[in-house]
Amino acid sequence: MKITVLGTGTPAPSLKRACSGYMVEVGSDLIVMDHGPDAHRRLLESGKRATDVTHAFFTHLHYDHCMDYGRLVLQRWDMGAGKVPELEVFGPQPIGRMTEQLFGPDGIYGPDLEARCEHRLSLDIYELRGGQLPRAKPAPKVREVNPGDVIETANWRVTVAEASHVQPYLQCHAYRLDCDEGSMVYTGDSGSEAEAVIDLARGCDVLIHMSHYEQGTEPSEEYRLGCGAHLDVAGVAKRAGVGTLVMSHVLERIDRPGTRERLLAEVMDVYDGRVVWAEDLMEIPVKSSEPPKRTAVPTGAKEEW
Repeated sequence: MKITVLGTGTPAPSLKRACSGYMVEVGSDLIVMDHGPDAHRRLLESGKRATDVTHAFFTHLHYDHCMDYGRLVLQRWDMGAGKVPELEVFGPQPIGRMTEQLFGPDGIYGPDLEARCEHRLSLDIYELRGGQLPRAKPAPKVREVNPGDVIETANWRVTVAEASHVQPYLQCHAYRLDCDEGSMVYTGDSGSEAEAVIDLARGCDVLIHMSHYEQGTEPSEEYRLGCGAHLDVAGVAKRAGVGTLVMSHVLERIDRPGTRERLLAEVMDVYDGRVVWAEDLMEIPVKSSEPPKRTAVPTGAKEEW
């Protein structure tokens, strides 16, 4: 089991932090959890390609968690040239309708796909890549999931719980992945100390939690309930008894030398496990005795840490 952070940022444009995205390798499966803007570029920088991805999970459909979904499906389909199975996709409603509106006959990419499947030029390219005619259009296998659902394969199991974010406008999930090598929980976006998230994360090896801002600076109680404050996140990790807490989805104003270290120290006053301030392309060890490391340095990013 190998966890790689693809994107740790917020919707705000950043050269240092892509939007939300995480990659988990288990056996021959490569799973992405969320795929926001620039997460796909980070996937490429990690040494992987769209054709390597087998499964995609989406926590909720804010654009900073799903905008690169279209790119993942299209590049996987185009470069795969009919030689890779369809992508298996899991997420809240309306991920099925979104998929149809992207790739269906009347979808956003409908004319593009029609040209690639019918024009001789495009078919020549397809055959040069090893494809055999006729060319089928992409058809991701989509399953809309709800809290309490379990997705199980021969090598891993994912359990769905409800996060605390922007309900009822969007259904918001957290996911727990268990396999023989360990367990991880990704909360998507979640705030305060959500009981369902604590129950889901109980005893897991790695908890990746939205750690958006400094406790006490929230403009409203609703903001706190929907966005992770650093001490609330520490409380989740402590109460759940997790091995490693990974703090991610951080605002730029707390992502600064001095502030960052102070918040980490305050978190460690509450939670006595291992704490990681996530960076793009960081590999997160499942067992806490191993140090995190970077798989590559993001090109064009200004390093300040």
